[in-house]
Amino acid sequence: MITFAGVDFAPNFRQKTESGFKMCQKFIDSETVRLSDSYVPMKTGMLKKSGISGTVVGSGIVEYTAPYARRQYYTNSGEGQRGRLWFERMKADHKGEIERKAMEFFE
Repeated sequence: MITFAGVDFAPNFRQKTESGFKMCQKFIDSETVRLSDSYVPMKTGMLKKSGISGTVVGSGIVEYTAPYARRQYYTNSGEGQRGRLWFERMKADHKGEIERKAMEFFE
């Protein structure tokens, strides 16, 4: 067992770091939805809209709520950039960009 004594944090350390994490999570959620937009299959636009309305920004969960979302995610043959596994493909293209911008919340 290790005991540390005498470690003092700035008076607002906890509040400041929690606020930073919350803002960062909101940023990541909104960027995920925004950047996934051009990868989501599009026929009527309802699938894309279900990702916007189904996501609670800041929760850490991006959810496409259209009843056919799961089927489209795994089986859509796509046209151009739009098609199946849209989150994975968006992440492959934009992960570094999201990470760099997210780190700015802690500088």
